[in-house]
Amino acid sequence: MEKSASLGFKSKFIHFAWQHLWLLISLYIMTLGVALSVRSNIGSSVISSLPMSFSLAGEEGAVPALTIGEYTNLMNAVLVVLQILILRRRFELIQLFQLLIGTVFGVLIDINMVITSVADYSTVPMQITAALAGCSILAFGISMEILCGSVTMPGEGIQVAVCQVTGASFPKVKIIIDTSLVVLAVLSCYIFWGAWQWNIIGPGTLFAMIYVGWLVKIINKRMAWFNTLLDYRPGFRRYVYGLARFIKR
Repeated sequence: MEKSASLGFKSKFIHFAWQHLWLLISLYIMTLGVALSVRSNIGSSVISSLPMSFSLAGEEGAVPALTIGEYTNLMNAVLVVLQILILRRRFELIQLFQLLIGTVFGVLIDINMVITSVADYSTVPMQITAALAGCSILAFGISMEILCGSVTMPGEGIQVAVCQVTGASFPKVKIIIDTSLVVLAVLSCYIFWGAWQWNIIGPGTLFAMIYVGWLVKIINKRMAWFNTLLDYRPGFRRYVYGLARFIKR
């Protein structure tokens, strides 16, 4: 009986570890898409527009000099606090793990900003390519992240919280919140530079708002293989158990 319970715990632990390994991979893919969108210089993705504005302003001394990833972490923390204020007693403590996922997301953005810095984005064809590739990669990463079934990202968590309180549909709330983030980014441009900054909020941003959601719907219909990948097979469990016994020796 004890052996059976032990195996059950090991199986659950391995499933949890496997699930969150793929969550980490999905976050990396998402942040690679975000970094490419930023590098395009024709408008960043929605989620990075406000952090990008503050980061560029920080380079000029208008605000603390933090990276896009670090400002993303701050924004994610604010979004979690807003969820607590909106939901109050209905806020589940497990959702505080959004802070951890949000922090990993910010760190991975900075890593991918370094990786993507090796290319030259000065030409229009390269900028368009970066924007298209960034949005496509971001959509694929979002599809993976959703199927991992773990705690949501803060940006999604605030949308779910508003839906729970207002009863509005998720697509409608998503549009409102995404638009609000873009508006805040535009306002920050006027506060910091007194003018619209097309490299922060540009045609690439509008393209991302429409294209990413559309592509996620298409990709989700073709992700059966990923669901299969998330399910454990006996051979994999035996391998891990055998490895664990080998390490104990």
